[in-house]
Amino acid sequence: MDKQQEFVLRTMEERDIRFVRLWFTDVVGTLKSVEIAPAELEGALAEGIGFDGSSIEGFARVHEADMLAKPDPSTFQVLPGRPERPATARMFCDLVMPDGTPSPADSRWILRRALSAAADAGFTFYIHPEIEFFLLNGPPRRGEGVPPPVDRSGYFDLTPNDVSHEFRQQVIGILERLGISVEFSHHEVAPGQQEIDLRYADALTIADNIMTFRQVVKEVALSHGVFATFMPKPFTDQPGSGMHTHLSLFEGDRNAFHDPTDAFQLSKVAQAFIAGMLTHAAEITAVMNQWVNSYKRLVGDQDTGVLEAPAYVCWGHNNRSALVRVPLYKPNKPNAARVEFRSPDSACNPYLAFALTLAAGLRGISEGYELPPPAADDVWTLTDEARRARGITALPGSLSEAISLMERSDLVRDTLGDQLFEFFLSNKRAEWNDYRRQVTPFEIERYLQAL
Repeated sequence: MDKQQEFVLRTMEERDIRFVRLWFTDVVGTLKSVEIAPAELEGALAEGIGFDGSSIEGFARVHEADMLAKPDPSTFQVLPGRPERPATARMFCDLVMPDGTPSPADSRWILRRALSAAADAGFTFYIHPEIEFFLLNGPPRRGEGVPPPVDRSGYFDLTPNDVSHEFRQQVIGILERLGISVEFSHHEVAPGQQEIDLRYADALTIADNIMTFRQVVKEVALSHGVFATFMPKPFTDQPGSGMHTHLSLFEGDRNAFHDPTDAFQLSKVAQAFIAGMLTHAAEITAVMNQWVNSYKRLVGDQDTGVLEAPAYVCWGHNNRSALVRVPLYKPNKPNAARVEFRSPDSACNPYLAFALTLAAGLRGISEGYELPPPAADDVWTLTDEARRARGITALPGSLSEAISLMERSDLVRDTLGDQLFEFFLSNKRAEWNDYRRQVTPFEIERYLQAL
């Protein structure tokens, strides 16, 4: 038994923890949980807890159903709770087959494998996500449309008796008690829309933190009598919710993205990494934006002024219309050098999204991709002809287009592995087929009487 496991067992006893929730994530990013008693924990740490993998999205076929959830003791945290309730802790799990090998459908292991490839190249991958979501006045009810947002506020607004402000403060307090540091929080552009930014950490820690974050946000919302949703685009006339992701590579304590002699202070490593993300952006979009609704976020709207959607493949220096943005930072802080990838939405599977982002960037480094010139203009204000002349292409416009590009991608297949790759495609094809059979209110309103 290692020191981390000893710490977990000792803490369980000292703090009288009565239950332990073992968390893991299915292929499409849904959090799963099994709760065990303290007496079972030592065995779970040593051997894992068995479950029927065929009952979980994408994990196993019926004839290979037996799987094990093995807790990662480094993720142990005591969950905040009410004094009258039994103390409960949680740990994330790695999923393994009965012979002890990693499950090929475990998205957490997929990210671990990508990080191992980065480590072999001498790099550590760090991430800082900006997570957007909506707070609504209540849960959705069938046939009644989207509930109204909890406020009519806008970007950075603070109003008296603001439920959004109190909500964000409570979420941050719980996150910090769980060891998850928060950098910023504020009201976003749309009514009811919130943003909370997690502090920089290694990619695996951040992916675990995002899964915890979503659960905390949902539970706090329920306690306030409101409803939180990470749906990418719940309102037609308002911006969608993204997860703009700041990232960098470090070599030991040195930021491998920084070069003070470059005009943008970007090293050759950073330039090749960005070129990799741009080159493979279209084929990884299905994972960054995995829902039918995700592609409504990627549509700009001149009428409403929603023109920051990252729908075009280009990069820019502090250009918020670009897919990849290089933020401004103080020259005397080289460790702050980073790039911002604006494609992922806040409803993606973060393990798979980060694994593919890293794989695309590393491919750019290993193959020596050349970075094209930056886009200085607002890409949305350019004509199609002007964008073509500058070599700026569009991301997929629908889930169907995105999965068609993904299924031809060696990069995605190599990163995800055959089993997860094939299941993801199958799951998304089924979702698209369900969607395209639906007759929408838009069609009824536009066509029923006119045709």
